[in-house]
Amino acid sequence: RNPDILEIIDISHDSGKAVSLVERQVTVMRDRNREMSARVDQMVGSANENALLFEKTSRLALNLLRASDLSTLVKALYSSLEEDFSTEFYSLTLLNNGAIQPETGANLVTEKEAKAKICAILLAEKAVCGVIPDKELSFLFGSRGAGVKSVVALPLGNENTFGVIALGHRDRTFYSRNIGTLFIDYIGELLNELLPKHMG
Repeated sequence: RNPDILEIIDISHDSGKAVSLVERQVTVMRDRNREMSARVDQMVGSANENALLFEKTSRLALNLLRASDLSTLVKALYSSLEEDFSTEFYSLTLLNNGAIQPETGANLVTEKEAKAKICAILLAEKAVCGVIPDKELSFLFGSRGAGVKSVVALPLGNENTFGVIALGHRDRTFYSRNIGTLFIDYIGELLNELLPKHMG
């Protein structure tokens, strides 16, 4: 009537001084059962985390696609990074060709300034991860750069680079060279497609 109890109770198998093979088998099976249960719990937890990440990422993509102008797009990007992904330090730096209005919320700089301060990031073919010089932190994050210890920064552009999306963290090891860049690469693809339409 109570089969679940069989998993937790000990039923001795009289075998004298010898070790009971039945008891040994039951112990091994219980250990394996616990191990399998732990694996299932881990898989369920990972699935739930992935589902939540997908939901947040989809919401970010939709909000960026719905943006009617550059200001709305930047606001949607920053709001998602802060509220959905709990990112404390973030910045979108754009090379201003003279057509971008200053009230966008983005960090607007000239191409000359960018090449002088973050030339290595602009020339990178993929996301730059790890610790970067203080002058680069200050250029990307402004006065908040003093609190940033590690960074993942991705140059934006199709044929020509027109900006940089950067995320920062207080921990020097958080954005290490070995960290996966799938998330920021995805954001980069979206921005590469959408930003030119709003930059004039």
